[in-house]
Amino acid sequence: MSEQRETPAERVLRRSLVDDDATGRPFSERVRHSRRTMEAYLRAGARPRWMDRVIEVDRGIAEEKRRLAVAYRALQVECGPDRGRFARRWRAIAESARFDELNELIRQHNEWYPIERDLPLDPRTRDYVKVRGRSHRRPELGPEWVLEHFPA
Repeated sequence: MSEQRETPAERVLRRSLVDDDATGRPFSERVRHSRRTMEAYLRAGARPRWMDRVIEVDRGIAEEKRRLAVAYRALQVECGPDRGRFARRWRAIAESARFDELNELIRQHNEWYPIERDLPLDPRTRDYVKVRGRSHRRPELGPEWVLEHFPA
């Protein structure tokens, strides 16, 4: 009678093996009673996307800082003691700096991180709770960011 109530998926799982090795062991009791969802399979396969994105953003920002530090030092050497000339040229470089791909990644992070991490909302602020005491949001890069880190 219970055979008739089994769904096709349950019949397949009942007859399934843990893997195709020669021992032919059936699924363990723990495995058979755990929920099988697409989300669980996707999570088990690799790092979550939010984690990869945070790493990409942090690496991108660090790379831009390194690149700008090299340009900053080179311009300092080129301009020598002429601080006015250095300031004008550095502001022009800061204004022309482009961070389009990295800013798009930062926008994706800011939008999706709280959803993917399932962050709770703070009812007082009506915003997501802080992660380790700071907002999850990352500022987009632009001329102000350049001049903040490398003043003219």
